[in-house]
Amino acid sequence: MPLTDTQCRTAKPKDKPYKLTDGNGLYLEVKTNGVKAWRYRFELSDGNTRKESVFAIGDYVIVTRGETPEQAQERRNGRRFTLSEARDERVKARSLVVQGINPAHHRQLERVKRDHERTITFEAVANEWLALKDWEEITKSRRLKMLERVVFPRIGDMPIKAITSAHILEVLKGAAQDNGPSVAAEAKRTMSGVFELAISTLRASSDPVHPVRRALPANKTQHKRPLSTEEIGQLLRDVETHGGRHETLCAFRLMWLTLCRPNEAVEAKWSEFDLDKAIWRIPAERMKKRKEHTSPLPTQAVEMLQALHGVTGKYDHVFPHRDVRTQPMVAASFRQMLNTLGWGGKYSPHATRTTGSTRLNEMGFSADWIERQLAHTEQNAVRRTYNHAEYLIDRAKMMQQWADMLDAWVMAEKNVN
Repeated sequence: MPLTDTQCRTAKPKDKPYKLTDGNGLYLEVKTNGVKAWRYRFELSDGNTRKESVFAIGDYVIVTRGETPEQAQERRNGRRFTLSEARDERVKARSLVVQGINPAHHRQLERVKRDHERTITFEAVANEWLALKDWEEITKSRRLKMLERVVFPRIGDMPIKAITSAHILEVLKGAAQDNGPSVAAEAKRTMSGVFELAISTLRASSDPVHPVRRALPANKTQHKRPLSTEEIGQLLRDVETHGGRHETLCAFRLMWLTLCRPNEAVEAKWSEFDLDKAIWRIPAERMKKRKEHTSPLPTQAVEMLQALHGVTGKYDHVFPHRDVRTQPMVAASFRQMLNTLGWGGKYSPHATRTTGSTRLNEMGFSADWIERQLAHTEQNAVRRTYNHAEYLIDRAKMMQQWADMLDAWVMAEKNVN
């Protein structure tokens, strides 16, 4: 006769261990110390003979009232089973035996597999994902810095299989709050790419980024909207009176005076500048198009850099990091400053180049000069092949007038429409 739960619950220990048989190989062993353990007896073929073995399913447990499904699963993970659950485990074990698999060996392999999976962290797979990318080293470095700043502190050391959509949502909310929507979007794309690699290499079964991919509101900031001349003047006046780090203010001003990209400004090195000739040569590895870019420096930029050299000239970087002086400042410093000034939702540093292009075109300068100053690639293939002109002298005159206009807008001496 099959066992009843009452029999299991009321079984008392004796001088010697004894068994209560349920059927089909399952029995409950009652030990002298009162512990009740589920056992499954089975036979496996060993060549021409059949060998009898016993599989230790786990301990018998009396479930308390109000146990939640999560608590029940945690209990079963600890190998403590009710009568009905032990029968389910017997069915699973018997299906392995039918396949010629010893259930005890299978459990050992599964334990090794789980232990191995726990060592496969998100950070480990992310580093592997980055290494596989056919990107320039500077691009990989920037993406890694984002991961180290935004993602790794929250989920980097977690087993990649254990990461849920709730974890991902926490990362995205933190990124949006601390670094802005564009960084959150970059983190989202990156994490999804890492999980894609993990799935394709059987280290994850799903992408937890997908369910929460639209959880955050779309970025409504018009990052590339050109500022009006009044806005330019107000922005630069606000920055001048910010009272923050002098290096941050100078880097921001260099970006406006040359219309370079934010990262090109903050990562500038003293070795790139020839202040006597008023020239800034940005090496190819720091440029988006991987081509060296020569930018003329207006008088205002030269004077600012000459003054700054007495402060940071002993370092490689013109704008060294506040805490690690051997490293450059991060572009996120601009965002933090702008948020403090109340410009965070109205203007992004990336809008500087759009603003400069718009205003210089309005001032009547050659589109070729402007595009070359912005280090844009010529879209017309034929023109790109034959037009190698740098227009350096013309661009120097243009950028000096641009710098003078910036000063005028800051001083509000005149309004240029």
